[in-house]
Amino acid sequence: MIAPIDVTKNVFAAFGAADVDTIVQWLHPNVRIEFYGPAVIPYAGTYNGLEQARGFFETVLSSVDIHQFDPEEFICEGDKVVVTGHLRLTARSTGKQIESDFVHVISVADEKWLLFRDFMNTVEAAKAFSA
Repeated sequence: MIAPIDVTKNVFAAFGAADVDTIVQWLHPNVRIEFYGPAVIPYAGTYNGLEQARGFFETVLSSVDIHQFDPEEFICEGDKVVVTGHLRLTARSTGKQIESDFVHVISVADEKWLLFRDFMNTVEAAKAFSA
């Protein structure tokens, strides 16, 4: 059995490699992704199921250049994993930088991500994506 923290580390490694196919392999068929923020952020919204989740990750990876995406702490309790970290991105549409700490709250079921919630400074992201 693969522990929830290891499932999460596998998803993070695949994200760091921009490998959406591998990310999707670690997602539950009933996955739900919640990225909070205004519509100016191209990937803000709620995504249900594998197809929409794939679209979320593809949109993130095509909308920003990732300069830093450092998970700093993985905290696991039962089927829940909380990851804290820091990121520095550039919005491709404007060339503006996004820098923020982040917290990801993940629920794992059947050795796959069932729920992924992303918390970061969306004010910075919204400014970066605004013309």
